Amino acid sequence: MGGGAPVVVQSMTNTDTADAIATVKQVQQLAQAGSELVRVTVNTEEAAAQVGRIRDMLDAVGCQVPLIGDFHYNGHLLLTKYPDCARALAKYRINPGNVGFGKKKDRQFATMIETAIQYDKPIRIGVNWGSLDQELVVKMMDDNARLAEPRDAAEVTREALVVSALQSAARAEEIGLPRDKIILSCKVSGVQDLIAVYSDLAARCDYALHLGLTEAGMGSKGIVASTAALAVLLQQGIGDTIRISLTPEPGGDRAREVIVAQEILQTMGLRAFTPLVTACPGCGRTTSTFFQELADSIQSYVRAQMPLWREQYDGVET
Repeated sequence: MGGGAPVVVQSMTNTDTADAIATVKQVQQLAQAGSELVRVTVNTEEAAAQVGRIRDMLDAVGCQVPLIGDFHYNGHLLLTKYPDCARALAKYRINPGNVGFGKKKDRQFATMIETAIQYDKPIRIGVNWGSLDQELVVKMMDDNARLAEPRDAAEVTREALVVSALQSAARAEEIGLPRDKIILSCKVSGVQDLIAVYSDLAARCDYALHLGLTEAGMGSKGIVASTAALAVLLQQGIGDTIRISLTPEPGGDRAREVIVAQEILQTMGLRAFTPLVTACPGCGRTTSTFFQELADSIQSYVRAQMPLWREQYDGVET
């Protein structure tokens, strides 16, 4: 990923990772839908103990999709205590705001970076507006209050997101992690805020960037908001991986977020995943439902055949 490589589609399971069977099943579903990276929560010892088994089970059925471990608070302990987990994961996601507090924060962050170096893994430093480093925020707010013309609080918060990501990346490099193994993200839930944060972040670094509107919402609201934000950034050449963070409807298909991500990239001409069906939008001159039914039938067929086509043409450049 990064550089001139295609933008990669990512998704995340919502199963309890300690339930290896359920997690494997959902990872397979997401991969079959087209997810090229799948993130799993690693929040307990029970979850960490199952990651190696999950990787083995996926490999056994020919599902090679890379797994990303999502860590909060206790990642330094889990990666150290469960080396099979550390080896099986293709990437670690670290939230600087949830690594620890005070002196423990630097030590625990360093432990995770050192583990990544030991196993030759990349990391994503994922800053989130809902879990910002409070020490950093307070300091920046205090510094801002002393200015002759203080900036708006929202602007300071956006700056704190960028500073947190860049400082954490610099620290990772100091510890010894190569620059090309660092991915950054600064997620917020507001469309305009996301555009502003990533535009600033991209102007101030050359790390690979992961895009996503966090807490996007459910249904059309989440789809529209994510599309509005990510399309602006992608059009500017910002973003190397994307995830559409949709709240699944009760009993809904988790793979929907994958399809939306693909459709954004394909509609913008950045990737090609499926044949596109062009159909009349309908008006008073098209009272027959024939073409509507035909378009729906073709689109449904195309989506149903995607797993077969992907298997048949995997690795073939089109």
